[in-house]
Amino acid sequence: MHRINDQIRITPVRVVDSEGNMVGVLPTEEGLQIAQDAGLDLVEVSPNDRPPVCRIMDYGKFKYELKKRKTKGGRQHSVQVKEIRLRPKTGEHDIEFKIKRARRFLENRDKVKINVIFRGRENAHRDRGHEMLRGIIEILEDIAKVEKPPGMEGGRTMSTVLAPKG
Repeated sequence: MHRINDQIRITPVRVVDSEGNMVGVLPTEEGLQIAQDAGLDLVEVSPNDRPPVCRIMDYGKFKYELKKRKTKGGRQHSVQVKEIRLRPKTGEHDIEFKIKRARRFLENRDKVKINVIFRGRENAHRDRGHEMLRGIIEILEDIAKVEKPPGMEGGRTMSTVLAPKG
């Protein structure tokens, strides 16, 4: 916590004015008088220096800015699982487009679940779905890590989950 005005007991102090210019080493009372004449507070900003450094500022505004800065940095991104659906017969260009979308989701710190859905006779070509997922994982390995490796989920869906690195 910062000491302000009458709480500053040590004399002399190094005074910095409200614009950041060095006033010099002054007795505490004199620094306090300069601050009061300006309608501001004398705030001890560096108590461990000899002599301590005090700044002339609006202490209420200073505390408000600190609180605002702390809450701004404290906002958390809630991670969502974004889903991308493919079929074994999905064309190459469509896959590239879906990979771009997956990359955007990962850059926004969301997880991506990639599903390959098999219908009817496509179930005989599960190896094609596995190859597709392996290829996508390789393309996105610079930005994502595998949270769940490719595997069958239910009867006709093969999926993998990718999480952003770092």
